[in-house]
Amino acid sequence: MSASKEKVLIRTSWISTIGNTVLSVVKIVIGLISGSLAVLGDGIDSATDVVISIVMIFTARIMNRPPNSKYVYGYEKAESIATKILSLVIFYAGVQMLISSVQHIFSNEQRELPAAIAIYVTVFSILGKLGLALYQYRQGKKINSSMLIANAMNMRNDVIISASVLLGLFFTFILKLPILDSITGLIVSFFIIRTSVCIFMDSNVELMDGVKDVTVYDKIFEAVEKVPGACNPHRVRSRLIGNMYMIDLDVEADGNITLNEAHSIADAVENSIQEAIENVYDIVVHVEPKDKHHHAEKFGIDKKSLQNK
Repeated sequence: MSASKEKVLIRTSWISTIGNTVLSVVKIVIGLISGSLAVLGDGIDSATDVVISIVMIFTARIMNRPPNSKYVYGYEKAESIATKILSLVIFYAGVQMLISSVQHIFSNEQRELPAAIAIYVTVFSILGKLGLALYQYRQGKKINSSMLIANAMNMRNDVIISASVLLGLFFTFILKLPILDSITGLIVSFFIIRTSVCIFMDSNVELMDGVKDVTVYDKIFEAVEKVPGACNPHRVRSRLIGNMYMIDLDVEADGNITLNEAHSIADAVENSIQEAIENVYDIVVHVEPKDKHHHAEKFGIDKKSLQNK
């Protein structure tokens, strides 16, 4: 990871940590004082964002370690592992909120209306979360960080959660039904759980050596077609290392050319792909004699198989 990316990641994470700490403490305290389960749950959700931001700071440090004999591709995938852990933290918070909400809904104890201050702190939360979410998303796009973008998505959903809490409080006061606060808390828990599942599934792509944008293969085939002497790109494989593409492919060339000429063709293929695709980690090109008989290939794709999918 470049020094500039690490700097942006750490700075953004610290801003997120401070902002979410303030929001979390305010909402939890006001939730307890006002007796609003929905606001308390919203505060717990913000507390998980503090944990997420701290994990992001440590992850940025790990990602900046240079490659070694054990991890020859470096530590960029630490971001995906951290994203996976964050999804589990969010899921746990959502399940805990779900259990608490269900218990309050079916509880026989007398409930009182939450204090009006719960409405004001929720409005404050919406404005604060919206600012943090937009900031994280822009910084994530700027450095192409899946971890920052995932956290921005989480905080975007927090805005929706806080808005639902505000709506629930509004109807609670209008209809004078305290149970609506607990029902709102239940809805909030479903939002939290859904977000965690989405982030969990998205992080699977890199960990399973896949790509999120399969159009990268079209770009690879088009890039090879521009190189004189190279044809029939096949066994093409691409995977993500952090936010960068690792690309392997076989191409065919005239079997009578010299080794130097074959090497020049391979270099030209690499350069053509790098011009067509941003964020390339490395490219490995294997040159084979044209019209060579190929055995059935388990991994990779060619242009024909891509079109059939």
